[in-house]
Amino acid sequence: MQIEQRKLEHIMICLQHPVQHEKSNGFERIALSPGNAIHPDDVDTSTRFLGKKLLTPLIIEAMTGGAPGTEKINRNLAAAAERTGIGMGVGSQRAAMENPALTHTFQVRDVAPKMLLLGNLGMAQIASYTTPKIAEAVKMIDADALAVHINPMHEAVQPEGDKTPPGMMDRVLSRIKELKKTGVKVVAKEVGFGIPADLALKLEKAGVDAIDVAGAGGTSWVRIEHYRGSKEAKRFFGEGIPTAEALRQCRAAVRTELISSGGIRTGEEIAKSIAMGASLAGAALPFLKPALESSKAVETAIEKMAAELRETMAYMGAKKLADLSGRYQLL
Repeated sequence: MQIEQRKLEHIMICLQHPVQHEKSNGFERIALSPGNAIHPDDVDTSTRFLGKKLLTPLIIEAMTGGAPGTEKINRNLAAAAERTGIGMGVGSQRAAMENPALTHTFQVRDVAPKMLLLGNLGMAQIASYTTPKIAEAVKMIDADALAVHINPMHEAVQPEGDKTPPGMMDRVLSRIKELKKTGVKVVAKEVGFGIPADLALKLEKAGVDAIDVAGAGGTSWVRIEHYRGSKEAKRFFGEGIPTAEALRQCRAAVRTELISSGGIRTGEEIAKSIAMGASLAGAALPFLKPALESSKAVETAIEKMAAELRETMAYMGAKKLADLSGRYQLL
């Protein structure tokens, strides 16, 4: 019940309080290079990621599941993602791993049979569960891959958090290698503090299929835990690598596919992310309120960002995503 209550509190705080990070995501310092403008109808934003075709290089980041009522959010997100041709990740499945009665809050395949779908477990569960048990999270929702969220700062300030003991990251990396041997695809992700280059190198060596840099600039989990009563949270409000900088560092360090998330709010920021070397961009908070309303409301929010991306690419004379590569300058 403690996990279920925490899940609901996280949702309510995001709806009722200012949870945006005090830092920007850094993309205001990135300028796109103009070109010979074309019509937006001549732009193709489709791509392939983890074996799935996406019509827009966008994924709805892990948000929720694991408490009564959260199934509505996940199903509305999934139905909209299916119709618009983007991907989606569910929130941490720990609650369902410990209480199978909550499994349905994560299951969305009946409304999104073709969508790119990512499962989700935290680093503490990856370090402590057996490899077969971890694989159950993928089977539970028929996911295409498992997102492993690496969130030591969040755990440190969360009242019920799993504090990171010495050697935990080594166990996580070892478990990722084991998962890869079983055929499970793995996406390593932060939750708003950014993946630094040295960690990206370790994750690449472990064999991850993609890295979600998840930098600072969007939802701040220390702010959320502050509103939940964490006494330690406030002094960490300014921590985190801005998304654009985390993306720059990781792209310079590794060849693994990257997802750019953390404060992504516009199609222009998606274009900047792709220009800087990301395969996809990700966002969560912009879709939360629409998901409480209907799948159509989520679809409208997705289509707005997709249209902005096409317009930005048209301005740059980029007919396809590959044409964006390297077309940016640091201001």
